[in-house]
Amino acid sequence: MADIGLVGLGVMGANLALNMADNGHTVAVFNRTESKTDAFMDAAGDLSARLVPCRSLGELVAAITPPRPVVMMVPAGAAVDQQAEALAEKLAPGDLMIDAGNANFRETQRRTELYQERGFAYLGIGVSGGEEGARYGPSIMAGGAAEAYARVEPILASIAARYDDEPCAARVGPDGAGHFVKTIHNGIEYADMQMIAEIYGVLRDGYDMAPADMAAVFDRWNGGRLKSYLIEITAKVLAATDPDTGRPMTEIILDTAGQKGTGRWSAIEAQDLGVPATVIEAAVAARSLSARRDLRQTGAARLGAAAGTASDPLGDRDSAIGRLERALLAGKIAAYAQGFDVMTQASDVWGWNLPFGTIARIWRAGCIIRSVFLDDIARAYAEAGAIDNLMLVEPFAAMLNEAEADLRAVVAAAVAQAIPVPALSSALAYLDTMRSARTTANLIQGQRDFFGAHGFQRTDRDGDDFHGPWAMGLGG
Repeated sequence: MADIGLVGLGVMGANLALNMADNGHTVAVFNRTESKTDAFMDAAGDLSARLVPCRSLGELVAAITPPRPVVMMVPAGAAVDQQAEALAEKLAPGDLMIDAGNANFRETQRRTELYQERGFAYLGIGVSGGEEGARYGPSIMAGGAAEAYARVEPILASIAARYDDEPCAARVGPDGAGHFVKTIHNGIEYADMQMIAEIYGVLRDGYDMAPADMAAVFDRWNGGRLKSYLIEITAKVLAATDPDTGRPMTEIILDTAGQKGTGRWSAIEAQDLGVPATVIEAAVAARSLSARRDLRQTGAARLGAAAGTASDPLGDRDSAIGRLERALLAGKIAAYAQGFDVMTQASDVWGWNLPFGTIARIWRAGCIIRSVFLDDIARAYAEAGAIDNLMLVEPFAAMLNEAEADLRAVVAAAVAQAIPVPALSSALAYLDTMRSARTTANLIQGQRDFFGAHGFQRTDRDGDDFHGPWAMGLGG
């Protein structure tokens, strides 16, 4: 009998099944298209002895030792509802459904309630690490009842990535908490990738550096405070050449970035919670703008080249590279601070009691944003417990004080040279606003009161429903 079932043998599902089998678990597998199941088994090699191919959901359920855990690895949305309902018709009360796809956390909350009422346990787990992570060790963020997670924790811990021999898998809270944390992970991922791309843009367009030379820069950075999976693969992407033309790969890749929704969800949820996540929002918008290539081509033709300066505001190339490294570190701090701020607010609103130190720890290996930087975050939460904003605690405050001038100089230089850096610019504006004891929102409150009698608070007395001396009713 199988220890666990898995439905959906796409890239992620197939690799998760192989990972489970590789770690000693017997897995019953099913895919709606039988030929995909056959191809999967043919490619499984020696691991096929721990895999049970099934031709129907009924056969799958019969092959698993009760109470049965079944992983669904299908596309988010209606496909999850269809698959969960089909499983519910075959499973017995007490069995466990596990959605391991990139689901919207609100849908996971709804499904958890629905299937718990019908006698089933339900987990929503975020799985990060892509194809390689799924096969050899992802970061796993689970949401659901503690007792449901405990039933599959040995399996999930065994297949997860490990950092200092600690599995990068944890239950982070009830119902949709796991999928929410994965969503914010992906929002931070978008921001990280966008800022790296903006630094690449400054090196390419501001310093006319060849991809191979930039690869060496990123490779060197990966030995320092920016050490991370994304910096590592950036060096590899920049170093690669096209086997057909011999040209650098980055020169022949079309500049239209795709997205699957989770980054956009993170920006939407931040807005809904009233938490500024401007670096993430800028990264999402940049991807959307990149996809509108035809419009950008028209803009380039009708608006002409920007009137950027030809000066070298960052100094010589070596000086500029050092300043760009520190600017990227400052931007990274701002993006992570925003992401953890969004999770903090969501935890309060939904009553999740998210374990932020644990989240940082399980992101240190397996996931796309894994980096040495997360060690600092994990330590900060271990020492301080509750944190209002990561930028306000050590070591991040000291890092920002050290790197702020470089972030400011890089943004100014990019603007002067007409190189778009929306995420880095947003990080700088966020930093400047966070350090402003008095902003300009007093004028906005005056405007709101003028046209809508919304009222305002005063600096010199208590209360929150004061009005200005202007005549009411004027304006829109």
